Amino acid sequence: MALSSELHYLTIGEAAPLIASGELSPVELTRAYLARIDAVDGQLDSFVTITADFALSQARQAEAEIRAGKYRGPLHGIPIALKDLYDTAGIRTTAMSRVTPDRVPDEDATTVAKLYEAGAVLLGKLAMHEFALGGPDFTSLFPPARNPWNTAHMPGGSSSGSGAAVAAGLCMGALGSDTGGSIRGPASMCGIAGIKPTFGRVSNFGVVPLSWSQDHCGPMTWTVEDCAIMLQAIAGYDPKDPTTADVPVPDYLTALRDGVRGLTIGVPREYFYEESPGVDVQVIQAAERGLETLSELGAEIRDVEIPHIKYAQTANQVIMMSEAYSFHEANLKTRRHDYGNLVRSRFLLGGLLSASDYNQALRMRRVIKDEMAEALHQADVLVTPTYASPAPEIEGYAGATTLTQPSFTGPFNVSGLPAVSTPSGLSDAGLPMGLQIVGRPFDEATALRVAHAYEQTARYIDRRPPM
Repeated sequence: MALSSELHYLTIGEAAPLIASGELSPVELTRAYLARIDAVDGQLDSFVTITADFALSQARQAEAEIRAGKYRGPLHGIPIALKDLYDTAGIRTTAMSRVTPDRVPDEDATTVAKLYEAGAVLLGKLAMHEFALGGPDFTSLFPPARNPWNTAHMPGGSSSGSGAAVAAGLCMGALGSDTGGSIRGPASMCGIAGIKPTFGRVSNFGVVPLSWSQDHCGPMTWTVEDCAIMLQAIAGYDPKDPTTADVPVPDYLTALRDGVRGLTIGVPREYFYEESPGVDVQVIQAAERGLETLSELGAEIRDVEIPHIKYAQTANQVIMMSEAYSFHEANLKTRRHDYGNLVRSRFLLGGLLSASDYNQALRMRRVIKDEMAEALHQADVLVTPTYASPAPEIEGYAGATTLTQPSFTGPFNVSGLPAVSTPSGLSDAGLPMGLQIVGRPFDEATALRVAHAYEQTARYIDRRPPM
């Protein structure tokens, strides 16, 4: 068994068999993570609520069940954490805002309930950008989370605490949410794996919304295998969420073993591989190296076209901000100054958009979905850089950056396609970058399969942040 000082760097895939065999105690593991949080999180501010007593109670229950021969599976006794917009019964869910600082839900989000059913242990709730939009803002309810690779830099957004906590070994996995890139962006900037499943694959019930038609819930972990384990637990139809699809959920772990030989990798070079303002050439170079690796593993690399891709970011933002304003309109009229500066300005911008703007964005969404479907008719997956640059510094960050910098993630919120980010290397400044693998609707399995094959060959997972 690993030494106790190394427990916080075990992956879920490594820890699960040790727990199942009785070689590793869920209580010992949970205590190791609570100690790690106590020792390290003062530098990162990734947790906003720590549920130590609750976690130890769950860990003791898990240990007793496993000793009694009632092992539930690979998440049983595994310490995880949640972005602070997932409802947790009896535990505050603030969405990082002074608008809802003391909100305590009566019911768990469906995803949370499923994780509990799988035996997971809740360490606490994680920092985020306020109401999942805006940026790192010191006028929000809690301080912004910091990047463990360099604490002067942001860990991405809006699932900032989730990215930082997983990368720093403060939890074995976390749930984030993704409306324009908020799982994949932090995954890229923190050097971890994250998946935005197909829209409708995972329930949004009990999750504070940003944009109803573009919100996606999904896991963030150190490895692609761990993402597959967590996704297996939370995927599936939910009668409480009418946007979920009643389609079969495959065995994600089994699919990882198949490699990429014989698969076709589609490369949309226009937009995603062009040098332009706001795009760091290092992320393009890292993605090109990723394509070379996949080719060496036996995949066919084929250029594809998505003719209207340059309009996807605008469609994503117009839909997002229109729907966000609709949700927050009443509070913006009566409690405007309870919102942080960055998110308030973005929400108010949404109020200036017209019904015509919104409907034109919906029309463009249809065009882009059709074009992506055609591209994926020619290829099994698409591969792009995840984010246009490594993590920017927190000091001086402007909320408008996400409006002016090209988005490599938002187009796939518009289409609702599944997309995985896995590390593609470090920049010259020692900051992580990511490779994005996009699959066909409800084919997370193939996207995870490609990401896993690349990850296991590139081995960027062997290096942790220099905490």
